[in-house]
Amino acid sequence: MPNVTFSSPILHKNVTVYAVAGDTSTVLAVAEANKIVIPHDCRDGECGSCLIEVVTLSGKTMGSLLTEKEKSQLKSLGKITTEEIRKAEVDDIAPRFRLACQYVVRDQDILVKFSGEPGGAA
Repeated sequence: MPNVTFSSPILHKNVTVYAVAGDTSTVLAVAEANKIVIPHDCRDGECGSCLIEVVTLSGKTMGSLLTEKEKSQLKSLGKITTEEIRKAEVDDIAPRFRLACQYVVRDQDILVKFSGEPGGAA
């Protein structure tokens, strides 16, 4: 089971939770299941308000499918390049910034940073 550690100025301390490997839960769903509030407006990748920064803590950095909505939002926020999209899709290398409502937890330990402000990673 992967560990997901949440880090934000709005949390009193970092919070580490266990996610079920192979489950299709998004980071946002894992956070909500553990009563961690990541600001969000739409839950569908349309608004970009749940921007997070993801740092791999164990194993090879693995990508996760970037939806067209997520690519569009991350590009409009200036948080992803065309080359990072290519690396994610071709080389399975995850980009640094993601949307919590779109990023599915994989079998690796990760640190999820968020600012606590709508639309802002830490």
